[in-house]
Amino acid sequence: MIIWIASYPKSGNTWVRSLLSAYLYSEDGKFNFNLLKKILQFPDKKFFKYFLQDFSDIKKISDYWIAAQDRINLFNDNKTTFFKTHSALCTLENNSFTNKNNTKAVIYIVRDPRNLITSLSNHYSINLEESLKFITNRDKILTEDEWGSKNFGISTVLGSWSDHYKSWRDIKFAPVLIVKYENLIEDTKNSFIQIINFLNGLMEMEFNEKKISNVINSCSFENLAEMEKKFGFIEAITSKKDNKKINFFFLGKKNNYKNLLSSEIEAKIRSAFNKEMKELKYI
Repeated sequence: MIIWIASYPKSGNTWVRSLLSAYLYSEDGKFNFNLLKKILQFPDKKFFKYFLQDFSDIKKISDYWIAAQDRINLFNDNKTTFFKTHSALCTLENNSFTNKNNTKAVIYIVRDPRNLITSLSNHYSINLEESLKFITNRDKILTEDEWGSKNFGISTVLGSWSDHYKSWRDIKFAPVLIVKYENLIEDTKNSFIQIINFLNGLMEMEFNEKKISNVINSCSFENLAEMEKKFGFIEAITSKKDNKKINFFFLGKKNNYKNLLSSEIEAKIRSAFNKEMKELKYI
């Protein structure tokens, strides 16, 4: 059964994956990039090759969302499996992204869209106006044609920032924990303990204070950025402007919309997502 680590792009998904992979799959809680291989991304071509050869049509891919998950759970003997996803919990051509038979729980990471937009701009080499159109587009789909690179996964349905959040928030067939990126930044330890306590009710997990401390220290933004500088990071995207790798771990705590966004763009974001931002106490 799958436990999803779900989020809109650039909301802290990789950080939570890092924390969890270090805690679950290392002896001492000390993180390295190889541990991320324990928590893969879905959808990904490797899980659909049994069904498809052509990955250009998102509608055909959606025909096998459930079949691919059925196959994963079958081969894992229905043991708990973690997957990262940026997909919305959507239905396309009457195909549901996931279902009760395949999903055990969801950890959903949400981030203030006023800070998310600057990370998105850096990651995809687009300006802030383009990033605004990206997060407000209710029909947004990540496709290989548009965002293609050698490490592009597979076409993924996003929708707008608010639609994405609501889709997972309102899941009816599995428990969901909403984790705010801002809380992770302000108090990583207690936010991570909240995640552990949530998982403890779903699977056998040891609560190890020493290991938690090692996880928090080794997964600090500064350490992750330094590791990327030394070893590179496979999930970093190549800029279409100069063909150079863009730093995946970009600004960290320095990403403050008050210093980076124009008042006009900030106002447009608040207007577009007013209800959800109030619900999450961003405004």
